[in-house]
Amino acid sequence: MPSLPGRISRGTVAAALLIGSSACTFGAAGPVESAPLPSPHSQVADVPLPAPHAGFDYQIGGPYQPPAGVQVVSRDHSAPAASGLYNICYVNAFQVQPGAEKEWGDLVLRDDDGTVVMDPDWNEALLDSRTADKRSRIADKVGAWIDECAGKGYQAIEPDNYDSFTRSQGLLSARNAQDLVKLLSERAHGKGLAIGQKNTSELASSRAANGLDFAVAEECGQQDNCAEYTRYFGDRVIVIEYTEDGLRTACAKWGNTLSVVRRDRDVTPKGDSAYVRESC
Repeated sequence: MPSLPGRISRGTVAAALLIGSSACTFGAAGPVESAPLPSPHSQVADVPLPAPHAGFDYQIGGPYQPPAGVQVVSRDHSAPAASGLYNICYVNAFQVQPGAEKEWGDLVLRDDDGTVVMDPDWNEALLDSRTADKRSRIADKVGAWIDECAGKGYQAIEPDNYDSFTRSQGLLSARNAQDLVKLLSERAHGKGLAIGQKNTSELASSRAANGLDFAVAEECGQQDNCAEYTRYFGDRVIVIEYTEDGLRTACAKWGNTLSVVRRDRDVTPKGDSAYVRESC
C-alpha cells in the first residue's frame, strides 16, 4: 500500500535566513542544479540536485499525471518514476509500514517489557537503530529499496521518519538517527542519487556531516520555521503544507525562493474526492 507522510519537524531553534544562489539547467530528468552553492550550502556529493524554486508535486499516496508546471515530483518507491521530471523516491526508513512488523524481526524497537514502541499517529512501529549491527541491517534492507529507486530512474531519495527518536520513549537518540542516515546517504550516493533530509530541523546544522543534499520540510510555513532549514540548505528546500494558513505563510515568505506545495494530509491521488493540491 502507498506510504503515508511522516511527522512534521520538531525543531524549535530559531535560525537566521541565509539564502544561497545557484545557476540551473534543464536536463532529460528535469531541472537540476548546475553549480554548487557557496559555503555553508556547499554540495555534499557529485549527484544531480533538484532545482531551487521548481514546481513540485507530492505524490507519495499514489502516482498520477503531474500537473502542468511541475518539474520535481516525489513518489513512493513502489511507483514508477515520472518521465522527463526530477524524481524523488520516498522510503519509510526509520519506521515500519503498518502490519509489516514481522518482516523486520528483531529490528523493531521494543521497550524493557518487550512491547513494540509505536508511532501512535500513524500506527507504525519504530526501528531499533541503537547498535551498529542493527543500523547496518536496517540500512541493507532500506538500501535494497534505494537500489530499486535507482533502477527505476529516480534521481533522489527521501527517507522518512528521521525524527522517530523524538517519539521513542527515550530509547533512541539523535546520534542513532544520524549514524543510520549516514549509511543511507552512502548507499544513495553510491548509486548516483541525492538524498534529502525529511523534517527534523534540529539536525539541519549537521546536514553536511550526515551527507544530506537537500531538505523536504512538512509544514514549516505553518510552524514558521522554514529558516531553520534554509540556514543550512540554502534554497534547496521543498516545502509541503497541509492547511490554507500554512500555504499562505509559506508563499508570502518563501514563495519566491523555495518549492512550495499544499497537499491533502493523506496525499491522495488526483481523482480522489479528498485530493487537494495548491501552489504559490
